[in-house]
Amino acid sequence: MFTLRETIHQMGKQARKAAYQLAQLSSEEKNTILRAMASAIHEATPDILTANAKDLAAGKEKGLAAAMLDRLMLDEKRIEAMAAGIDQVATLPDPVGQILEKWTRPNGIEIEQIRVPIGTIGIIYESRPNVTADAAVLCFKTGNATILRGGSEAIHSNLAISAALAKAGAPEHSIQLIPFTDRESVATLADMDQWLDLIIPRGGKGLIETVVSLARMPVIKHYDGICHLYADQSADLEMAVSLTVNAKTQKCGVCNALETLLVHREIARTFLPKLASALRAKNVELRGCAETLAILADITPATEEDWSTEYLDLILSIKIVSSLEEAVSHINQYGSHHTDTIVTEDPTTAEAFLRSVDSACVFHNVSNRFADGGEIGFGAELGISTDKLHARGPMGLRELTSYQYRVRGNGQVRG
Repeated sequence: MFTLRETIHQMGKQARKAAYQLAQLSSEEKNTILRAMASAIHEATPDILTANAKDLAAGKEKGLAAAMLDRLMLDEKRIEAMAAGIDQVATLPDPVGQILEKWTRPNGIEIEQIRVPIGTIGIIYESRPNVTADAAVLCFKTGNATILRGGSEAIHSNLAISAALAKAGAPEHSIQLIPFTDRESVATLADMDQWLDLIIPRGGKGLIETVVSLARMPVIKHYDGICHLYADQSADLEMAVSLTVNAKTQKCGVCNALETLLVHREIARTFLPKLASALRAKNVELRGCAETLAILADITPATEEDWSTEYLDLILSIKIVSSLEEAVSHINQYGSHHTDTIVTEDPTTAEAFLRSVDSACVFHNVSNRFADGGEIGFGAELGISTDKLHARGPMGLRELTSYQYRVRGNGQVRG
């Protein structure tokens, strides 16, 4: 009888072997298997729904919040979307094998820099069972073997989805799901750098901090989505209202939603009442600095803590600033380097903002909500990275690859 640690290490050993096999597959072979995975999810719909019902019943018994239960819930429409997402990944260009650069040295040696799989990737995630399929197929498309560790609240659903994917004819152990949900499994996964090349945590800040503190291999993550919009003195006010309302309310519980609005003092008295009216219609609670309170007297005073809070709710903090430089300074101090926007009709000011804000995504006259792999054009993503190495921003297929130098000659030796 294997211990938990022995079982997970055995999975790691199996993943390493599978990764070498995956690296040999052509794009056509991978896409054929992906389409088979989509069909397998369709066929397994009754089993997945039965498993999900167990998770929902357990979640209600534990008193999970309604929003949490909604993330957990699968129905035929969501399973159909899961399968469609797999089919979509099959249609995306395969980055593996792409030649990044090619040159010939004076001695005749030919050199190529070429995209290759990372190898083996561990993914630790919470809540949403669809991540089991999303993460697995993105890694598979890029030739990476995957070990998945989902949350306890979705264990039955995750196991059913994983079992369906395993029927599609991929090399054995290409996609493995850890059947344990205790904390020891996270610690073990994070410790086995001899088998895993990369680990990606998706979930709350507590989970991510735990993984980062334990991991012996590189980690790609983002802690918070403290995103800003700066309405400059040259902003089109109607556009600024529209973008702010969309960035805050289109979906407030996600990492690219707006949390802090910065407003240039020159437009504050005209702009803020218009904006407040539009946001109140969407039931947004406003919290403001002292200057903002002088204009919107009935809102809540903002505290120092508000500037560094990811609300994930219909709450917006507002600060009036005197210049672009003050706005940029505030963002770089309090932001989480995720996504920040400027609204302005002045192209020089816009370019200065884009150069100066130290975030993965910087936007001009565009809602923060476009910080998304699908919206940017990647087709699919594994998450948003606020790291600077090796992936930053939406993580599409390219971000799940590394590169290799392939050197060819005809007997050259170094003198």
